[in-house]
Amino acid sequence: MIKEIKTIDELISSIDYIEDEDEINNIKKAYDFAYNVHKNQKRLSGEDYILHPLNVAYILTSLNADSDTICTALLHDVIHKGDSTIEDVKKVFGDEITYLVNGITTINKLSLSAENENMINYYKKILVGLTEDVRIIIIKLAERCHNMRTLWAIPKENQVAKAKETLEILAPIAHRLGLSHIKSELEELSLKYSKPDVYKSIEEELNSTKEQRDLSVNEMKKRVSDILIENNIDFEIKGRAKSIYSIYNKLQKGKKISDIYDIYALRVIVNTKAECYQVLGLIHAKYKPLPKRFKDYIANPKTNMYQSLHTTVFGFDGKPYEIQIRTFDMDKVAERGIASHWSYKEQGKKIQNSMEQKLQLFRNIMELNNEDVSDEEFVKSVQSDVLGENIYVYTPKGDVFELPSGATPIDFAYRVHTKIGETMVGAIVNDNIVPLNYELQNGDIVKINTNKNSTPSKEWLNIVKSNQTKNKIKAFFSKIDKEKAIEKGKDLLLKELRRKKISTSEFYDNIDFIIKELKVTDENELNLNIGTGKFSANTVVNIPFSQTIDKEEYVLNKISKRNIKTIELKNDVLVNGIDNVKVTLANCCMPIKGDPIVGYISRGNGIIVHTKTCHNLKYMNERIIDVSWNNDITTKFQTKINIITNKKDNLLVDIISKTSGLNINVLNIDTKINLDNISYNIVIDVADVESLNKYLNLLNQIVGVINVRRMCN
Repeated sequence: MIKEIKTIDELISSIDYIEDEDEINNIKKAYDFAYNVHKNQKRLSGEDYILHPLNVAYILTSLNADSDTICTALLHDVIHKGDSTIEDVKKVFGDEITYLVNGITTINKLSLSAENENMINYYKKILVGLTEDVRIIIIKLAERCHNMRTLWAIPKENQVAKAKETLEILAPIAHRLGLSHIKSELEELSLKYSKPDVYKSIEEELNSTKEQRDLSVNEMKKRVSDILIENNIDFEIKGRAKSIYSIYNKLQKGKKISDIYDIYALRVIVNTKAECYQVLGLIHAKYKPLPKRFKDYIANPKTNMYQSLHTTVFGFDGKPYEIQIRTFDMDKVAERGIASHWSYKEQGKKIQNSMEQKLQLFRNIMELNNEDVSDEEFVKSVQSDVLGENIYVYTPKGDVFELPSGATPIDFAYRVHTKIGETMVGAIVNDNIVPLNYELQNGDIVKINTNKNSTPSKEWLNIVKSNQTKNKIKAFFSKIDKEKAIEKGKDLLLKELRRKKISTSEFYDNIDFIIKELKVTDENELNLNIGTGKFSANTVVNIPFSQTIDKEEYVLNKISKRNIKTIELKNDVLVNGIDNVKVTLANCCMPIKGDPIVGYISRGNGIIVHTKTCHNLKYMNERIIDVSWNNDITTKFQTKINIITNKKDNLLVDIISKTSGLNINVLNIDTKINLDNISYNIVIDVADVESLNKYLNLLNQIVGVINVRRMCN
């Protein structure tokens, strides 16, 4: 586990690989920003909240993360857990860091679970983030790593759920990206909280011999070191004990602790590839290797860029020791995975291609978002093709490809390239012709035979293993069906034009108008909808040649025919102590039922009712009397509202449609087009204040509406 830090100075001292002073200052600025946001917050563990982003950033320094990533780690909770906004971040730190902060904030807003439908969205967000910028995912993994260290602070049932989610979703992603330290810590802590009894029993069994194990590892380190010194090899050597989670996995497969050969392990790091093989020979010359325990990942790197020689030998005390041998650069890649690419871009072309293939696998999965696949199919694709067990097979040229366990030559062909999959006619594996349903094995060398005139068979859907391959085959046939429907639509349209004796040039002169009216994207979608029966050819042809009237013009014409009525009230407003008195509503404030009101005794016009907030009341101190609304009235009242909208869209039809169901009538509309906006003054008939407020709230919800207010009140 990477140690914890408590100050920004400790963080800065750990990023000596960043030499640019401006980048260092930006990191300090990000810390100050986060500190101010979180200064009054505490974590459930009781620690100051700022220690969390500080240590997430520190975990990332072990991966030689760039300065933007370090800044994002410091800022990753200022929106989700603080009171800052994305605009605040952008104003101070610019587009790049804002993009990363927004990405990690989006992921962190999700309600996560490894067992419910939210998992679907979580997978999608994780994969989208990886597709767009792998740094977002690496920040998420570092954040979870630090959160797992204080998992004891949350309720026990939440501990188990969080550990399960970490183990089933995040740890496999860390593994796929080659982030070995983070993966190991996530696995170890997940087991500790999800199965505490199992964890404790393994820990106790190992602790009973811990002192002896440490002595054995140190003695073996000394003896191997002596061999390398004698042969003038510059080296570094490390010893380690196998993690409890790794031991647990071996025990789950039926092994006993005494049968696990890599509980004792050494790692030898040298300068060159040639020295790796030299060291292997020297160790084998001194200590007998165990049969079938040698693996050469230098000549055949893993697709997460891992390179190393692995061997297991019987040590000085007869116990098995696993020894890994690699160069210093290989060790950096092994520890940092894809993240090492930030600082070690000189890695060989084959490793770069492997990393790109890994990212392409995620991108291919994300293509499912553009296909018509169910959520269930999407999750299956992620679980089997990305997070499931995998095998590694080769092209005849030695390029390595990762496939789900149980994959067939068809899966391999589509993984190499979709076109190769669509035109394949056969496969040769290890120089032998095999059937298309042959189950590929680790290390197989696969050659695909193709014919440019060949196409996929729907029977392949019952053969292939990868959900990604299945969806590509389905997409092929879906595309063919779509093309047939488009051609059918074109044919039906031409027949209708001939039947109505309309020239094609006359029709296509109006094609843009037709596309806009039917709300389709282009001519192909129009023909597709005709071919599938969504639109009839007759309806489409009639659009530019029928007598239609603009929606706005129709609304305005209808409203203009209405006369604004003068309201005279007798029993709708009650005047204290007076019956059968003439009562009218003031035109200056246009009160409606529910407004607080007062009466003004006029000369010759009876009582005029004003709202209590009417600006004219300041001139009417005398002759004011109390009045009230009759609760039993059903009369509608006129009032005016003003609506300001942007100029991008004409929203009049939307404004009118919002009256539906509210028993409101629009009586008159006065439209004024200004330099920056459109202003509508509208007179309406409305029953009471409650109905009016509902209407105003609905208007405020229309996209493009800037301001809504009641006039004359």
